[in-house]
Amino acid sequence: MDDRRQGGKLKKGDLILLLCILALSGVIWLAVHFLKGKGATVVITDADHTRITLPLDEDTEQRFYSGDGWNVVEIRDGRVRVTSADCPEQICVHHSPIDTTGETIICLPHKLTVEVQ
Repeated sequence: MDDRRQGGKLKKGDLILLLCILALSGVIWLAVHFLKGKGATVVITDADHTRITLPLDEDTEQRFYSGDGWNVVEIRDGRVRVTSADCPEQICVHHSPIDTTGETIICLPHKLTVEVQ
């Protein structure tokens, strides 16, 4: 009989390797999660490549005409979101508010991009 098979049980080395991989994954996730900083500004780019920069620490609401429609972008309590739009699927409106550097909200029909920097 083959001594290498143990009926599907994990060997001690396999278990140690699995635990090391899980621990390393957890450390990487925590580093990425906590090293991302809160953004300071919001850059809004429309279909004509017009860039508007707004501070994240000043509450405001503005309507942007882009492509074949409009979007209302709101900055409140250090977070930005699209509150309304006349695009068909409303994906940008249903997107969660963003506040971390590198996060974006995109409205493809209107070619509007909202990015935290």
